[in-house]
Amino acid sequence: MKFRVVCRKLYDYVRYDLKEIAFPSSLPDPPHIKKRPKLTWNDRWCILKEATRLYGASWVRNIGPDLRPNDYKKEEAKDDDSGSNTSSGNEKKDKRSSEPSVLEDLAVAARGGAETLKPALRRIYMTRASTYTNAMKNFVETYQEGLKDQLEKADDGEGRKERQQGDGPTKPQPPPPSTS
Repeated sequence: MKFRVVCRKLYDYVRYDLKEIAFPSSLPDPPHIKKRPKLTWNDRWCILKEATRLYGASWVRNIGPDLRPNDYKKEEAKDDDSGSNTSSGNEKKDKRSSEPSVLEDLAVAARGGAETLKPALRRIYMTRASTYTNAMKNFVETYQEGLKDQLEKADDGEGRKERQQGDGPTKPQPPPPSTS
Protein backbone atom coordinates (compact mmCIF):
# COMPACT_ATOMS: atom_id res chain seq x y z
CA MET A 1 0.00 0.00 0.00
CA LYS A 2 2.73 2.45 0.88
CA PHE A 3 4.70 1.56 -2.26
CA ARG A 4 1.67 2.35 -4.36
CA VAL A 5 1.30 5.83 -2.82
CA VAL A 6 5.00 6.57 -3.40
CA CYS A 7 4.70 5.50 -7.04
CA ARG A 8 1.61 7.65 -7.55
CA LYS A 9 3.31 10.72 -6.01
CA LEU A 10 6.44 10.14 -8.11
CA TYR A 11 4.31 9.74 -11.24
CA ASP A 12 2.40 13.00 -10.48
CA TYR A 13 5.66 14.83 -9.79
CA VAL A 14 7.15 13.79 -13.13
CA ARG A 15 3.93 14.42 -15.02
CA TYR A 16 3.03 17.85 -13.62
CA ASP A 17 5.68 19.44 -11.42
CA LEU A 18 8.89 18.45 -13.18
CA LYS A 19 7.51 19.60 -16.53
CA GLU A 20 6.60 22.96 -14.98
CA ILE A 21 10.05 23.31 -13.41
CA ALA A 22 11.93 22.43 -16.61
CA PHE A 23 9.63 24.34 -18.99
CA PRO A 24 7.70 26.96 -17.02
CA SER A 25 4.45 28.10 -18.59
CA SER A 26 3.41 31.72 -18.89
CA LEU A 27 0.48 33.22 -17.09
CA PRO A 28 -2.86 31.83 -18.19
CA ASP A 29 -4.78 33.73 -20.83
CA PRO A 30 -7.64 35.97 -19.72
CA PRO A 31 -11.06 34.33 -19.80
CA HIS A 32 -12.30 36.28 -22.84
CA ILE A 33 -9.49 34.91 -25.07
CA LYS A 34 -10.45 31.86 -27.07
CA LYS A 35 -7.73 29.45 -28.08
CA ARG A 36 -7.29 28.85 -31.77
CA PRO A 37 -7.88 25.30 -32.89
CA LYS A 38 -4.85 23.31 -33.93
CA LEU A 39 -4.17 23.30 -37.65
CA THR A 40 -4.58 20.15 -39.64
CA TRP A 41 -1.72 18.77 -41.71
CA ASN A 42 -3.48 19.92 -44.86
CA ASP A 43 -3.76 23.50 -43.51
CA ARG A 44 -0.11 23.49 -42.50
CA TRP A 45 0.87 22.29 -45.98
CA CYS A 46 -1.18 25.06 -47.64
CA ILE A 47 0.39 27.71 -45.39
CA LEU A 48 3.88 26.40 -46.11
CA LYS A 49 3.26 26.44 -49.88
CA GLU A 50 1.91 29.99 -49.79
CA ALA A 51 4.78 31.24 -47.61
CA THR A 52 7.44 29.70 -49.86
CA ARG A 53 5.70 31.11 -52.94
CA LEU A 54 5.69 34.61 -51.47
CA TYR A 55 9.29 34.29 -50.27
CA GLY A 56 10.43 33.11 -53.70
CA ALA A 57 8.52 35.93 -55.39
CA SER A 58 10.26 38.48 -53.19
CA TRP A 59 13.67 37.26 -54.42
CA VAL A 60 12.77 36.98 -58.08
CA ARG A 61 10.90 40.28 -58.29
CA ASN A 62 12.23 42.42 -61.11
CA ILE A 63 12.23 46.13 -60.46
CA GLY A 64 10.20 47.66 -63.22
CA PRO A 65 11.24 50.85 -65.03
CA ASP A 66 8.84 52.96 -62.97
CA LEU A 67 10.44 51.76 -59.73
CA ARG A 68 14.12 52.37 -60.57
CA PRO A 69 15.37 55.26 -58.42
CA ASN A 70 17.78 56.85 -60.94
CA ASP A 71 15.58 56.78 -64.06
CA TYR A 72 14.79 60.48 -63.80
CA LYS A 73 18.43 61.23 -64.77
CA LYS A 74 18.06 59.19 -67.96
CA GLU A 75 14.79 60.94 -68.82
CA GLU A 76 16.43 64.36 -68.31
CA ALA A 77 19.24 63.42 -70.69
CA LYS A 78 16.70 62.33 -73.34
CA ASP A 79 14.70 65.54 -72.88
CA ASP A 80 17.82 67.70 -73.19
CA ASP A 81 18.89 65.97 -76.41
CA SER A 82 15.51 66.02 -78.15
CA GLY A 83 13.83 69.09 -76.61
CA SER A 84 14.17 72.67 -77.72
CA ASN A 85 15.15 75.50 -75.41
CA THR A 86 12.05 77.64 -75.81
CA SER A 87 11.57 78.80 -72.24
CA SER A 88 14.19 78.22 -69.58
CA GLY A 89 11.76 78.85 -66.69
CA ASN A 90 9.52 75.95 -67.65
CA GLU A 91 12.48 73.60 -68.01
CA LYS A 92 13.73 74.46 -64.54
CA LYS A 93 10.31 73.71 -63.10
CA ASP A 94 10.19 70.39 -64.95
CA LYS A 95 13.61 69.40 -63.66
CA ARG A 96 12.61 70.15 -60.10
CA SER A 97 9.41 68.14 -60.40
CA SER A 98 11.14 65.18 -62.07
CA GLU A 99 13.74 64.80 -59.30
CA PRO A 100 12.33 62.63 -56.54
CA SER A 101 12.35 63.85 -52.97
CA VAL A 102 14.35 62.03 -50.32
CA LEU A 103 11.20 60.32 -49.06
CA GLU A 104 10.19 59.16 -52.55
CA ASP A 105 13.72 57.92 -53.19
CA LEU A 106 13.64 55.89 -49.96
CA ALA A 107 10.21 54.46 -50.76
CA VAL A 108 11.38 53.30 -54.18
CA ALA A 109 14.57 51.85 -52.68
CA ALA A 110 12.59 50.03 -50.00
CA ARG A 111 10.42 48.41 -52.67
CA GLY A 112 13.54 47.24 -54.44
CA GLY A 113 14.86 45.38 -51.41
CA ALA A 114 18.00 45.54 -49.32
CA GLU A 115 20.34 45.89 -52.31
CA THR A 116 18.81 49.21 -53.34
CA LEU A 117 17.98 50.46 -49.85
CA LYS A 118 21.55 50.33 -48.53
CA PRO A 119 23.03 52.76 -51.13
CA ALA A 120 20.06 55.11 -50.69
CA LEU A 121 20.58 55.25 -46.93
CA ARG A 122 24.33 55.73 -47.42
CA ARG A 123 23.61 58.63 -49.79
CA ILE A 124 21.34 60.27 -47.20
CA TYR A 125 23.88 59.89 -44.41
CA MET A 126 26.69 61.27 -46.57
CA THR A 127 24.52 64.25 -47.54
CA ARG A 128 23.74 64.94 -43.91
CA ALA A 129 27.39 64.63 -42.92
CA SER A 130 28.56 67.03 -45.65
CA THR A 131 25.80 69.51 -44.74
CA TYR A 132 26.79 69.37 -41.09
CA THR A 133 30.49 69.83 -41.97
CA ASN A 134 29.71 72.82 -44.20
CA ALA A 135 27.55 74.37 -41.49
CA MET A 136 30.30 73.97 -38.90
CA LYS A 137 32.91 75.52 -41.25
CA ASN A 138 30.57 78.42 -41.95
CA PHE A 139 29.92 78.92 -38.23
CA VAL A 140 33.64 78.93 -37.39
CA GLU A 141 34.45 81.41 -40.19
CA THR A 142 31.63 83.73 -39.16
CA TYR A 143 32.62 83.49 -35.51
CA GLN A 144 36.25 84.36 -36.34
CA GLU A 145 35.16 87.33 -38.45
CA GLY A 146 32.93 88.61 -35.66
CA LEU A 147 35.70 88.17 -33.10
CA LYS A 148 38.15 90.01 -35.37
CA ASP A 149 35.66 92.89 -35.79
CA GLN A 150 35.15 93.14 -32.03
CA LEU A 151 38.90 93.19 -31.40
CA GLU A 152 39.36 95.91 -34.05
CA LYS A 153 36.61 97.99 -32.45
CA ALA A 154 38.26 97.58 -29.06
CA ASP A 155 41.66 98.65 -30.48
CA ASP A 156 40.10 101.69 -32.17
CA GLY A 157 38.43 102.70 -28.90
CA GLU A 158 41.73 102.53 -26.99
CA GLY A 159 43.52 104.55 -29.67
CA ARG A 160 40.93 107.32 -29.46
CA LYS A 161 41.28 107.55 -25.70
CA GLU A 162 45.06 107.89 -26.00
CA ARG A 163 44.71 110.65 -28.60
CA GLN A 164 42.21 112.52 -26.46
CA GLN A 165 44.46 112.39 -23.39
CA GLY A 166 47.44 113.74 -25.34
CA ASP A 167 49.96 112.47 -22.75
CA GLY A 168 51.60 110.16 -25.21
CA PRO A 169 51.76 106.40 -25.13
CA THR A 170 50.86 104.85 -21.82
CA LYS A 171 50.82 101.31 -20.60
CA PRO A 172 47.69 99.42 -21.63
CA GLN A 173 45.45 98.64 -18.70
CA PRO A 174 45.28 94.99 -17.65
CA PRO A 175 42.00 93.27 -18.50
CA PRO A 176 39.45 93.04 -15.70
CA PRO A 177 39.47 89.79 -13.72
CA SER A 178 37.21 87.13 -15.16
CA THR A 179 34.14 86.18 -13.17
CA SER A 180 33.75 82.70 -14.64
